[in-house]
Amino acid sequence: MTTTTQTPTLDSPYPLDDALVDAYRATGHVVVPGLAGAAEVAAYRPVISAATMRYTTEKRALADRDTYGRAFLQVTNLWRRDPEVARFVLARRFAGVAARLLGVERVRLYHDQALYKEAGGGRTPWHQDSLYWPFDTDLTVTMWMPLVDVTPETGGLEFADGSHTGRALSDVAISDAADEHFGRVIAERGFRVTGTGPLTAGDASFHAGWTVHRALPNRSAAVREVMTVIWVADGVPVAEPRNADQAADLACWLPGHAPGDPVDGEFNPLLP
Repeated sequence: MTTTTQTPTLDSPYPLDDALVDAYRATGHVVVPGLAGAAEVAAYRPVISAATMRYTTEKRALADRDTYGRAFLQVTNLWRRDPEVARFVLARRFAGVAARLLGVERVRLYHDQALYKEAGGGRTPWHQDSLYWPFDTDLTVTMWMPLVDVTPETGGLEFADGSHTGRALSDVAISDAADEHFGRVIAERGFRVTGTGPLTAGDASFHAGWTVHRALPNRSAAVREVMTVIWVADGVPVAEPRNADQAADLACWLPGHAPGDPVDGEFNPLLP
């Protein structure tokens, strides 16, 4: 991968308020306003969007896809394919916020995901991210940063407050069945559902790996452009995969690693 100077560095620290840290730990999610500035987003948006469209393998019409396929265009580990996207994904500012929320000194990158919900794209069903990851830990966090302004009508996020404390609440992969299952769990356990509300491009929503969440449909005529980055605390070991998805993730994101090994592969740089 070659270096580049076309996009700004994102290494300056963010003054994260203690109240945001407390809110994250209580509810399992929090919005960090203005984590990237307008000029920074303007520089990275075309880079990330071009890479997403270059590497997506989804060519079917929305009508020909299942619920998960209609939820978004998903492209992972763009940082390994594009050096300018890497400057965004490996940003010390973002990783510093992730470490602070987790209460650790440093984190490891797990992977990134571009999640572009097309115009007319459907809902993203209720799910827990950690169901897919070969870790036995609470110390994972995802940053969900819109590159365009986002409202509930264009596909904003909703969370089940406090659901992260229950760890695995299902073994059903993201689907209509998972949506129905988590809907029942939310009602039975009395979890309050909270949305991010409108977000300005460069705001960032962070959520824990066990937090039950979903995204609403995109009812607009424009694409909802979002970039995500996932981190795990430094020192966390690989766990024995509990399902086929975790086994696949282990092979993909941690090649050569076995249960008990630390998460420290070439795809998992130490940050910040």
